[in-house]
Amino acid sequence: MADNLDSDFKNSSISPKLMQLYTILEIEQLQEYEDRPYLLETIEWVKSFLARPHPKLGRPGAVCPFVPHSLKSNSIRLAVIRTKYLYPEQLEEIVGRYKDIFLNMEVKEQELAINKAFLLIFPDVHIEDACKLIDSVQQKLKPLFVESGLMIGEFHKRNETPGMHNPDFRPLRSPIPLLAIRFMVEADLPFLLTPADPRLRIRYLEAYLKCFDNKFTDETKFRNAHQALALAKEQLKQENLVH
Repeated sequence: MADNLDSDFKNSSISPKLMQLYTILEIEQLQEYEDRPYLLETIEWVKSFLARPHPKLGRPGAVCPFVPHSLKSNSIRLAVIRTKYLYPEQLEEIVGRYKDIFLNMEVKEQELAINKAFLLIFPDVHIEDACKLIDSVQQKLKPLFVESGLMIGEFHKRNETPGMHNPDFRPLRSPIPLLAIRFMVEADLPFLLTPADPRLRIRYLEAYLKCFDNKFTDETKFRNAHQALALAKEQLKQENLVH
């Protein structure tokens, strides 16, 4: 049975029926459900692409190294969000609610927190609109997610984000537009250095350092984060002097 979300909507105008979450095992057992094809197509992409090595990846292992473990522990939960009658602000509110649900959901014994992920699927978003809608929601909400110790990633057929180990590889392309939510890990540091705005970089890096605090396992990333933060603060200082 899908996760019961009623308690998360006591003070929300969004109906919990619009936000059902299903594990992969639950989806495979579903019979009469109109959105089941979208769920199954996404699951197939997760298993055949994200969970497997790729010749253009540029490193050994799966495209997403956490997915194989997430599949084994049944720690991925999926939801279909119909956007046909939603304003962008409503969509942002819905995705923000999933952030709260993610943080409040207890981790079961067989799943480590690092393996838990939500995949929010948007079948109504046309391929031509994915860059504008999906990317804009991700960019708008990412600071709030990062400050909560989470990452939010945007996936669709037109995503041009290059791979970290091969600039010609496109790891964020999916058959149906979606947003992925997971906990932040130390290896996410490069994704927090991309904003040109030093204010945003400072916000990201301070959240990153706070998230791991004295729990860093990689001293190099700890030092790199502090150096990047110092550089961002210096850049902001110089910009303020100019203006």
